[in-house]
Amino acid sequence: MAGIPTYRWQFAPDGLATRRQLRALGLRPAGQDVAAQVERPRRHLAPLVAYLYRIDAAKPVRPMSPAKWAALGKANAARRICPQCRADAGYVIPVSLGMCVPCAYPDNEQRAA
Repeated sequence: MAGIPTYRWQFAPDGLATRRQLRALGLRPAGQDVAAQVERPRRHLAPLVAYLYRIDAAKPVRPMSPAKWAALGKANAARRICPQCRADAGYVIPVSLGMCVPCAYPDNEQRAA
């Protein structure tokens, strides 16, 4: 982004924060424009860039409604159901397997018994 102040890594002035830093403070950017950026140099690669926002212009994070909490609970529960055996695996099914471990490796279950 041209035209905004650029600082070296760890040399940004007080009063500015990244999105993650704002979130840790319980704040959000709230539609404000990027105030500055910091660049972290890397050898043989383009520098990493992080955008900074003004802390004084940030607003508190909106609390989640009961409906959003319920939807999040259903989504997380669905990630635990094995599509092969339709059982709750007790953990989030790995995307790399696409099913619970006993369904993905049925031979290992017989050896363990």
